[in-house]
Amino acid sequence: MKNYAFAMLMMALSFTVKAQVKTSAQEVATPELAQKRETLKEAIITSYLGVKNSLVKSDSVQAVKFATEFAALLNQFKFKKLSLEEMNTATTTREEIKTLALAIAATKSINKQRSEMDKLSVKMWSIIERFKPEKTTLYKQVCPMTGTTWISDDKVIQNPYYPKNMLTCGEVKASI
Repeated sequence: MKNYAFAMLMMALSFTVKAQVKTSAQEVATPELAQKRETLKEAIITSYLGVKNSLVKSDSVQAVKFATEFAALLNQFKFKKLSLEEMNTATTTREEIKTLALAIAATKSINKQRSEMDKLSVKMWSIIERFKPEKTTLYKQVCPMTGTTWISDDKVIQNPYYPKNMLTCGEVKASI
């Protein structure tokens, strides 16, 4: 009788675990979750571009707003389909990007914001494929005179670091 009860318990547990795994896998594949993830990616890129465009306009107040939003959105993003090592690297890089975004948000000094933005852009490009929305092309742009980097959704150069003197100084180095 004990063996029978034990066998029934094991069978019930096995069924429960399989049901939970199946439910979990189904949740990942739902169109609603995929759309929610895509919307989050679009918001992350839009807020990054907001910071960049604010620096082009030398608008430190708007840069603070977009940098704050960018950091908050990064908190919501979860990496998918990565090995443990890739997950650790991506998570560490995301935290570094978030710290740089918060440094931009913590100051109204346009020069300090630009300095942090260069570091943020280099880090962001290193994992950009994780954040890029499906139907968006992004460009890595670099000012050849200073080596500063930024990401744009347009091939047209608008240098966020030296907009008064070198607005069109830069070149597209890569695209994704």
